[in-house]
Amino acid sequence: MTSVLKPEQQSISSQQVLQTIKEMKARLEALNREKTEPIAIIGLGCRFPGNADGPDSFWHLLHEGIDAVGEVPPGRWDVDSYYDPNPEAIGKTYTKQGGFIGQVDQFDPLFFGISPREAVSLDPQQRLLLEVTWEALENAGIDPTQLRNSRTGVYVGICTDDYVSNQIVNSVANSVIQSLTNQEITSSVDTYTGIGSSRSMAVGRISHFLGLQGPNIQLDTACSSSLVAVHLACQSLRLKECNLSLVGGVNLILFPGNTLARCQIKALAPDGRCKTFAASADGYGQGEGCGMVVLKRLSDAQADGDTILAVIRGSSTNHDGPSGGLTVPNKKAQQEVIQQALKNAKVEPNQVSYVEAHGTGTTLGDPIELEALAAVYCKNR
Repeated sequence: MTSVLKPEQQSISSQQVLQTIKEMKARLEALNREKTEPIAIIGLGCRFPGNADGPDSFWHLLHEGIDAVGEVPPGRWDVDSYYDPNPEAIGKTYTKQGGFIGQVDQFDPLFFGISPREAVSLDPQQRLLLEVTWEALENAGIDPTQLRNSRTGVYVGICTDDYVSNQIVNSVANSVIQSLTNQEITSSVDTYTGIGSSRSMAVGRISHFLGLQGPNIQLDTACSSSLVAVHLACQSLRLKECNLSLVGGVNLILFPGNTLARCQIKALAPDGRCKTFAASADGYGQGEGCGMVVLKRLSDAQADGDTILAVIRGSSTNHDGPSGGLTVPNKKAQQEVIQQALKNAKVEPNQVSYVEAHGTGTTLGDPIELEALAAVYCKNR
């Protein structure tokens, strides 16, 4: 038995189909918008070389072109005993220069609910993260105490943790790290040593102190750590794993071990200055600092009336994969990650007018990076 729809019934059926298609299309478009929604930076805190202890002083340093490179601060280690201008000298550093920040030994533990005894074992990087995170929230106009139990994420890049080694060496007179006995090492370790020096604890401490219940991630991807942290935070916000993100990185040079290692592979510039893309490039300049930004979905920031400092429209991450060596860039892979970031941001290459490059200041890596940038950004110019 068959049935025949009357003309008016056919019209209603067609309208229902069209309406369903429109609704499905609208949902799909909304989903795509959410996956690529721009992310607003609504707050900033920092401690950088050159007395850049906040957004205003940092902008002043950049605007005036101030050279913030100087000698290793007193109190870090006996610089002269480790120094030798001959780059071939074993167990020596051929540079005394770098970008350093001051007063890393000063901290108000009680403000953050930490006992003075525990503070002694606390890596200054953890102290900086707590202080700068609080300052970034204040800069965003957010009361940190109001975030308890909120879905706020924390993403921080940390690459080094030499504070424990420094403590042990300083606690044993006339000794070197290789010759310490088990008894000497044991006497230098207390209840708080482990959590005071752990990188993951450095990030977890932020969420614990503020009572945050969003994602909490510490990551080390070497030079890109902080940028990868920003990328992951943006993805988390778009997926609505969190509604607010605290993102940044920290690095301090408290002990000569890492500087010694970098000098052995001739990675550092003797004058402590990175001469990126220059014929005189002879290595990079190592530096210290801590920076934190407060991120929120752009639509939420606009709805909440936040001050929007900048907008992140897209990002991408990959690995160079096969190349001329473990530390050698891959031009093709770099082109691809740039192109993907532009695609995610819905931005054409010729719309970009400023690029901040990695620029290691080496005659091997710089040309590869420059060629990758040129291959993408020089189109239609």
